[in-house]
Amino acid sequence: MTDTAKVVAITGASSGIGAAAARRLAADGHRLLLGARRTDRLEALTGDIAAAGGTAEFRRLDVTDAADVRDFVAAARERYGRVDVVVNNAGVMPLSPLEALQTEEWDRMIDVNVRGVLHGIAAALPAMRAQGGGHFVNIASVGAYEVSPTAAVYCATKFAVRAISEGLRQESAGTVRVTLVSPGVTESELADGISDPAAREAMRTYRAVALPASAIAEAIAYAVAQPAEVDVNEIVVRPAAGAR
Repeated sequence: MTDTAKVVAITGASSGIGAAAARRLAADGHRLLLGARRTDRLEALTGDIAAAGGTAEFRRLDVTDAADVRDFVAAARERYGRVDVVVNNAGVMPLSPLEALQTEEWDRMIDVNVRGVLHGIAAALPAMRAQGGGHFVNIASVGAYEVSPTAAVYCATKFAVRAISEGLRQESAGTVRVTLVSPGVTESELADGISDPAAREAMRTYRAVALPASAIAEAIAYAVAQPAEVDVNEIVVRPAAGAR
């Protein structure tokens, strides 16, 4: 372990950007606690990280449950003595036109994408302030800057993550760092949750130029690696071959 090694808690770590970030940050020598609902995948991932010489443990996590997120952060502190970085990565993206009235899907996006981030902040912010510093890395989307058909509610949740991140940054200047990472189209399982046929087909075309999740993991690792006096506020990562 290096002098720059940190304790990093990652939500939504069982696949996609979360899993890629776990591998990349573990390779940098950070100690990880990984959270998601699919513990079988977390177990396999932590095993791979250990085999490569890294340090990672896992815990089942539902980010929509504030108490569960508090326990997750508490587990990181109990295991490693502190929590330096929280990567609020868990997210869902069941796209559909507003006229489809998929109200349950809207509620799910709000619960995971917005409340999940707020729960992560509420769980870790007191501890970070008490220990004299910390870092939130919140995963948004290019949908935090623009809106497209079928994505109104999804984009609204990512606009919210952007606003929350900026508010937290302003309120925490000099103590807690805040980074918003906004990926363009990226290889992940998010599109698997799209129930609307037209939206699902449009996403298949949209994903023809998708970035690998490792590209977003590199952006996260870059922000985490900066010295304490440097706060990387926003990173937008798009495919060079795509407009979005």
